Amino acid sequence: MVIYLYDGSFEGLLTSIYEAYYRREEPEEIHSLASVYTASLFASSVTIETDPEKAEKVVQSIQNKISSQAFRHSAYAFLSEAKGAELFIYQYLRLGWKVGPDVDRYLVDPVWTIHQLSGKVAKERHRMLGLLRFRLLRDDIYYGPMETDHNILGLLAPHFTRRLADQNWIIHDKKRSMAALYNQKEWILTDLNREQVISLAPEEKEYQALWKDYFNNVTITERKNLKQQRSYMPFRYWSYLIEK
Repeated sequence: MVIYLYDGSFEGLLTSIYEAYYRREEPEEIHSLASVYTASLFASSVTIETDPEKAEKVVQSIQNKISSQAFRHSAYAFLSEAKGAELFIYQYLRLGWKVGPDVDRYLVDPVWTIHQLSGKVAKERHRMLGLLRFRLLRDDIYYGPMETDHNILGLLAPHFTRRLADQNWIIHDKKRSMAALYNQKEWILTDLNREQVISLAPEEKEYQALWKDYFNNVTITERKNLKQQRSYMPFRYWSYLIEK
């Protein structure tokens, strides 16, 4: 028996799935390196190094051999941050590679659990689209704080780039110390610690400095090198996740 450990990123999980498939292994568990888990006395652990090329091969295989809906369900289940979600995702995809696009008709585990997790994420996203409130800060920057059960920040940002296309805004996930920033041209995800949010008073200048750091002084290439722990997902995947 083997336990797979990965860096906590979505690409790391996809790499783990790639390795398990081609090694013909059935991991007993799949965990983030940062998570707390109780290992079986009879299981050995293997740390999987994230490989973007292998991750991309898994994405393309899901899209071509199963369905775009299966990829969305898998990604949403990952964003749920539910305990044990990684193993269910792996089992769901293994079944999908066997039966193809019909996988979502198999309403037993692992499909049932994946649908439950995916549905919770989709429901919270829909709810927050209506509940998220922005307040105007100095220099016409709108700030919207939230604390959600699931990691839906990247699922919300595309909607507000359309709804508030002519405004500068920050959506702050206070629970995960992350933020989506938009400058009327593009949006990015970045770390934003509580210590950086000292006050929301109009005279505070923290947000002005934050804006200059990320949109004036930092190149696009450099922004792509954000920390990948927790649940960062590469930007090229977000477009797959928003239902048209």
